[in-house]
Amino acid sequence: MELILKQLPIVIHSLNVGFLQTLKLFFVTLIGAFPLGLLISFGSMSRFKPLSFVTKIFVWIIRGTPLMIQLLIIFYFPGLILHNPIWGGGETGRFMAASVSFIINYACYFSEIYRGGIEGIPVGQTEAGLVLGMTKSQIFFKVTLLQMIKRIVPPMSNEIITLVKDTSLARIIALQEVIWAGQSFMKGSQGISGVMWPLFFTAFYYLICNGLLTVLLGRLEKKLSYFR
Repeated sequence: MELILKQLPIVIHSLNVGFLQTLKLFFVTLIGAFPLGLLISFGSMSRFKPLSFVTKIFVWIIRGTPLMIQLLIIFYFPGLILHNPIWGGGETGRFMAASVSFIINYACYFSEIYRGGIEGIPVGQTEAGLVLGMTKSQIFFKVTLLQMIKRIVPPMSNEIITLVKDTSLARIIALQEVIWAGQSFMKGSQGISGVMWPLFFTAFYYLICNGLLTVLLGRLEKKLSYFR
Protein backbone atom coordinates (compact mmCIF):
# COMPACT_ATOMS: atom_id res chain seq x y z
CA MET A 1 0.00 0.00 0.00
CA GLU A 2 2.85 2.36 0.86
CA LEU A 3 4.43 1.70 -2.52
CA ILE A 4 1.17 2.54 -4.31
CA LEU A 5 0.90 5.83 -2.40
CA LYS A 6 4.40 6.75 -3.55
CA GLN A 7 3.59 5.85 -7.15
CA LEU A 8 0.18 7.57 -7.15
CA PRO A 9 1.32 11.18 -7.92
CA ILE A 10 3.46 9.99 -10.84
CA VAL A 11 0.67 7.83 -12.23
CA ILE A 12 -2.02 10.50 -11.84
CA HIS A 13 0.14 13.09 -13.61
CA SER A 14 0.83 10.71 -16.50
CA LEU A 15 -2.84 9.74 -16.80
CA ASN A 16 -3.90 13.40 -16.74
CA VAL A 17 -1.54 14.17 -19.61
CA GLY A 18 -2.87 11.17 -21.53
CA PHE A 19 -6.48 12.14 -20.84
CA LEU A 20 -5.85 15.65 -22.16
CA GLN A 21 -4.75 14.01 -25.41
CA THR A 22 -7.93 11.92 -25.33
CA LEU A 23 -10.09 15.03 -24.86
CA LYS A 24 -8.21 16.86 -27.60
CA LEU A 25 -8.87 14.02 -30.05
CA PHE A 26 -12.51 13.89 -28.93
CA PHE A 27 -13.20 17.59 -29.53
CA VAL A 28 -11.25 17.76 -32.80
CA THR A 29 -13.26 14.79 -34.07
CA LEU A 30 -16.57 16.45 -33.20
CA ILE A 31 -15.56 19.79 -34.73
CA GLY A 32 -14.61 18.07 -37.98
CA ALA A 33 -17.23 15.32 -38.13
CA PHE A 34 -20.35 17.43 -37.49
CA PRO A 35 -20.10 19.58 -40.65
CA LEU A 36 -18.50 16.86 -42.78
CA GLY A 37 -21.26 14.44 -41.85
CA LEU A 38 -23.88 16.95 -42.98
CA LEU A 39 -22.13 17.38 -46.32
CA ILE A 40 -21.92 13.61 -46.78
CA SER A 41 -25.64 13.28 -46.01
CA PHE A 42 -26.41 15.85 -48.72
CA GLY A 43 -24.31 13.80 -51.11
CA SER A 44 -26.12 10.56 -50.29
CA MET A 45 -29.50 12.28 -50.74
CA SER A 46 -28.48 14.06 -53.94
CA ARG A 47 -30.68 13.64 -57.00
CA PHE A 48 -27.49 13.45 -59.06
CA LYS A 49 -27.24 9.66 -59.16
CA PRO A 50 -23.45 9.29 -59.66
CA LEU A 51 -22.76 11.50 -56.61
CA SER A 52 -25.36 9.69 -54.53
CA PHE A 53 -23.98 6.27 -55.57
CA VAL A 54 -20.33 7.13 -54.83
CA THR A 55 -21.24 8.71 -51.48
CA LYS A 56 -23.30 5.70 -50.38
CA ILE A 57 -20.51 3.29 -51.37
CA PHE A 58 -17.99 5.38 -49.41
CA VAL A 59 -20.23 5.43 -46.34
CA TRP A 60 -20.81 1.68 -46.65
CA ILE A 61 -17.06 0.99 -46.75
CA ILE A 62 -16.27 3.21 -43.77
CA ARG A 63 -19.14 1.89 -41.66
CA GLY A 64 -18.45 -1.69 -42.68
CA THR A 65 -14.77 -1.80 -41.71
CA PRO A 66 -13.20 -1.50 -38.23
CA LEU A 67 -11.96 1.91 -37.17
CA MET A 68 -8.71 0.28 -36.06
CA ILE A 69 -8.01 -0.87 -39.64
CA GLN A 70 -8.78 2.62 -40.93
CA LEU A 71 -6.31 4.09 -38.43
CA LEU A 72 -3.58 1.71 -39.56
CA ILE A 73 -4.22 2.39 -43.26
CA ILE A 74 -4.32 6.18 -42.92
CA PHE A 75 -1.20 6.29 -40.76
CA TYR A 76 0.99 3.68 -42.50
CA PHE A 77 -0.24 3.61 -46.11
CA PRO A 78 1.40 6.90 -47.29
CA GLY A 79 4.80 5.82 -45.98
CA LEU A 80 4.80 2.10 -46.82
CA ILE A 81 3.06 2.18 -50.21
CA LEU A 82 3.48 5.72 -51.53
CA HIS A 83 6.89 6.22 -49.87
CA ASN A 84 5.70 9.59 -48.62
CA PRO A 85 5.45 9.58 -44.79
CA ILE A 86 3.24 12.67 -44.63
CA TRP A 87 2.48 12.23 -40.92
CA GLY A 88 6.06 11.94 -39.71
CA GLY A 89 6.98 9.84 -36.70
CA GLY A 90 6.32 12.25 -33.83
CA GLU A 91 3.34 12.64 -31.53
CA THR A 92 1.97 15.53 -33.62
CA GLY A 93 1.92 13.40 -36.76
CA ARG A 94 0.24 10.53 -34.94
CA PHE A 95 -2.39 12.88 -33.60
CA MET A 96 -3.05 14.29 -37.07
CA ALA A 97 -3.45 10.81 -38.55
CA ALA A 98 -5.77 9.77 -35.71
CA SER A 99 -7.83 12.94 -36.11
CA VAL A 100 -8.30 12.38 -39.85
CA SER A 101 -9.30 8.76 -39.26
CA PHE A 102 -11.79 9.59 -36.54
CA ILE A 103 -13.31 12.53 -38.41
CA ILE A 104 -13.91 10.47 -41.56
CA ASN A 105 -15.28 7.51 -39.60
CA TYR A 106 -17.65 9.48 -37.41
CA ALA A 107 -18.71 11.80 -40.22
CA CYS A 108 -20.06 8.76 -42.05
CA TYR A 109 -22.01 7.61 -39.01
CA PHE A 110 -23.29 11.14 -38.38
CA SER A 111 -24.32 11.42 -42.05
CA GLU A 112 -26.75 8.53 -41.68
CA ILE A 113 -28.21 10.12 -38.55
CA TYR A 114 -28.56 13.45 -40.38
CA ARG A 115 -30.17 11.71 -43.35
CA GLY A 116 -32.68 9.95 -41.15
CA GLY A 117 -33.51 13.21 -39.38
CA ILE A 118 -33.96 15.16 -42.61
CA GLU A 119 -36.02 12.49 -44.35
CA GLY A 120 -38.19 12.19 -41.24
CA ILE A 121 -39.49 15.75 -41.71
CA PRO A 122 -42.86 15.70 -43.56
CA VAL A 123 -42.51 16.64 -47.23
CA GLY A 124 -45.55 18.88 -46.88
CA GLN A 125 -43.53 21.39 -44.87
CA THR A 126 -41.07 21.83 -47.72
CA GLU A 127 -43.91 22.19 -50.20
CA ALA A 128 -45.60 24.76 -47.97
CA GLY A 129 -42.37 26.74 -47.76
CA LEU A 130 -42.00 26.75 -51.54
CA VAL A 131 -45.60 27.97 -51.90
CA LEU A 132 -44.81 30.83 -49.51
CA GLY A 133 -41.89 31.85 -51.72
CA MET A 134 -39.05 30.56 -49.53
CA THR A 135 -35.88 29.27 -51.14
CA LYS A 136 -34.66 25.72 -50.44
CA SER A 137 -31.86 27.04 -48.25
CA GLN A 138 -34.32 29.14 -46.23
CA ILE A 139 -36.59 26.14 -45.78
CA PHE A 140 -33.68 24.02 -44.59
CA PHE A 141 -32.30 26.49 -42.05
CA LYS A 142 -35.61 27.95 -40.81
CA VAL A 143 -37.93 24.94 -40.99
CA THR A 144 -36.06 21.65 -41.35
CA LEU A 145 -32.86 22.18 -39.33
CA LEU A 146 -34.36 22.81 -35.89
CA GLN A 147 -36.77 19.89 -36.19
CA MET A 148 -33.96 17.69 -37.45
CA ILE A 149 -31.80 18.58 -34.43
CA LYS A 150 -34.55 17.44 -32.05
CA ARG A 151 -34.88 14.13 -33.88
CA ILE A 152 -31.15 13.39 -34.03
CA VAL A 153 -30.13 14.30 -30.47
CA PRO A 154 -30.76 10.81 -28.94
CA PRO A 155 -28.88 8.78 -31.61
CA MET A 156 -26.19 11.46 -31.85
CA SER A 157 -25.75 11.31 -28.07
CA ASN A 158 -25.05 7.59 -28.29
CA GLU A 159 -22.41 8.15 -30.97
CA ILE A 160 -20.76 10.94 -28.97
CA ILE A 161 -20.51 8.75 -25.88
CA THR A 162 -19.15 5.91 -28.02
CA LEU A 163 -16.56 8.32 -29.44
CA VAL A 164 -15.14 8.95 -25.96
CA LYS A 165 -14.42 5.23 -25.60
CA ASP A 166 -13.28 4.77 -29.20
CA THR A 167 -10.46 7.30 -28.72
CA SER A 168 -8.63 4.47 -26.93
CA LEU A 169 -8.16 2.80 -30.33
CA ALA A 170 -5.65 5.53 -31.24
CA ARG A 171 -3.06 3.70 -29.16
CA ILE A 172 -2.75 1.23 -32.08
CA ILE A 173 -0.57 3.87 -33.77
CA ALA A 174 1.13 4.69 -30.44
CA LEU A 175 -0.76 7.91 -29.77
CA GLN A 176 -0.18 8.61 -26.09
CA GLU A 177 -3.79 8.82 -24.90
CA VAL A 178 -4.96 7.85 -21.42
CA ILE A 179 -5.00 4.04 -21.85
CA TRP A 180 -1.58 4.14 -23.51
CA ALA A 181 -0.37 6.08 -20.46
CA GLY A 182 -1.86 3.52 -18.07
CA GLN A 183 -0.49 0.57 -20.00
CA SER A 184 3.00 2.07 -20.10
CA PHE A 185 3.45 1.38 -16.38
CA MET A 186 3.16 -2.34 -17.08
CA LYS A 187 6.07 -2.19 -19.50
CA GLY A 188 8.15 0.33 -17.58
CA SER A 189 7.66 4.09 -17.37
CA GLN A 190 9.16 6.76 -15.10
CA GLY A 191 10.77 4.15 -12.88
CA ILE A 192 7.58 2.11 -12.47
CA SER A 193 7.13 -1.28 -14.13
CA GLY A 194 5.07 -4.42 -13.75
CA VAL A 195 2.04 -2.68 -12.17
CA MET A 196 -1.44 -3.08 -13.62
CA TRP A 197 -3.60 -0.88 -11.40
CA PRO A 198 -2.92 2.34 -13.39
CA LEU A 199 -4.48 0.69 -16.46
CA PHE A 200 -7.66 -0.19 -14.54
CA PHE A 201 -7.68 3.31 -13.02
CA THR A 202 -8.20 4.78 -16.49
CA ALA A 203 -11.81 3.51 -16.37
CA PHE A 204 -12.65 6.30 -13.90
CA TYR A 205 -11.65 8.93 -16.47
CA TYR A 206 -14.07 7.47 -19.00
CA LEU A 207 -16.85 7.08 -16.45
CA ILE A 208 -16.58 10.69 -15.28
CA CYS A 209 -16.38 12.06 -18.83
CA ASN A 210 -19.32 10.00 -20.07
CA GLY A 211 -21.31 10.86 -16.96
CA LEU A 212 -20.90 14.58 -17.63
CA LEU A 213 -21.77 14.14 -21.30
CA THR A 214 -24.88 12.13 -20.42
CA VAL A 215 -26.11 14.91 -18.14
CA LEU A 216 -25.36 17.68 -20.67
CA LEU A 217 -26.93 15.86 -23.60
CA GLY A 218 -29.95 14.96 -21.48
CA ARG A 219 -30.49 18.64 -20.67
CA LEU A 220 -30.15 19.52 -24.34
CA GLU A 221 -32.80 16.97 -25.23
CA LYS A 222 -35.18 18.43 -22.64
CA LYS A 223 -34.64 21.97 -23.95
CA LEU A 224 -35.60 20.79 -27.43
CA SER A 225 -38.75 19.09 -26.17
CA TYR A 226 -40.93 21.96 -27.46
CA PHE A 227 -40.83 20.27 -30.88
CA ARG A 228 -42.97 17.41 -29.54
